Amino acid sequence: MEKIALIGGGSWATALTKILSENGARVDWWLRSKDDVQHLLRTGHNPRYLSAVQFDRNLVYPTTDLSDAVAEADWLVLAVPAAFVQPVLDKLGRDALRHKSGVVSAIKGMIPGKNILVTDYVQERFRLPAAQLGVIAGPCHAEEVALEKQSYLTIGAPDVSGLGQAFCQLLRTRYVSAHPAADLDGIEYCAVMKNIIALTGGIAHGLGYGDNFLAVLVSNAVQEIRRFLQAISPQARDLSASAYLGDLLVTAYSQFSRNRTFGSMVGRGYSVKSAQLEMNMVAEGYYAVKSIHELNRKLKVNMPITTAAYNILYERIAPAVELEILKEKLR
Repeated sequence: MEKIALIGGGSWATALTKILSENGARVDWWLRSKDDVQHLLRTGHNPRYLSAVQFDRNLVYPTTDLSDAVAEADWLVLAVPAAFVQPVLDKLGRDALRHKSGVVSAIKGMIPGKNILVTDYVQERFRLPAAQLGVIAGPCHAEEVALEKQSYLTIGAPDVSGLGQAFCQLLRTRYVSAHPAADLDGIEYCAVMKNIIALTGGIAHGLGYGDNFLAVLVSNAVQEIRRFLQAISPQARDLSASAYLGDLLVTAYSQFSRNRTFGSMVGRGYSVKSAQLEMNMVAEGYYAVKSIHELNRKLKVNMPITTAAYNILYERIAPAVELEILKEKLR
């Protein structure tokens, strides 16, 4: 039996725990809330997210003890918001992950302030070889996993035949297909940027723009992502693959997209703080905008969509004004 330490208590962490445990793995599930852990121990349900999912308590072991969760695990899966990665993992010793089969990030954000990918932080903090790292990409919404709707995942990993194939095997179920890919950096950056695009599309929706505009926005976004990836991680990659385009489309269009929802609220006149409080969930795109914008100060890539989102969220330019400027730059 594979032993997996899963870090995070949100909807995606809950969905991954469902997938992994139903595949027969033991999941030592770290959650920050003692109340949530006690509820899970009593009922087998997460009280906050995907609460209809029933967990097998012979395979899923909720805990608030991080060291205990990680100690005997073969794998570490990260599914907390990117802003919490450093404060959580800094509690572990530098050698705590050295002998794991792999560390896999399910986080679609960057480390705030450092402006680095989660896998880059993990590699640096715990002195791991690249072959020990992976990232989970969609398109895949947690809510549809809970409903057991057919879903597809890609594991980006430098070691495709080793870590990539092994972790895919842990994810494959009746309703989840999983495949490995070698482009860890490109997949991870794309996962970050698609949240920015979905957020901007949400702002447009909140302002009353329709499907025609969103289609043009997404088409231009593919070009913007391609330009950025070629500048920061140049290599041949097919952005029409599901790990790139598929993840972008589902996040930009789906009713389950928290980034689209967050953007729509901002477009309708909510302040950033009000939108965050009402959602009670983290929209990674809000933090990603700042990280990508700051990285691009050196790269100087033409990124009108990211710039528009940054100006609205951080420069406090009125969404209606900024979208008027943006729409003239799209083709």
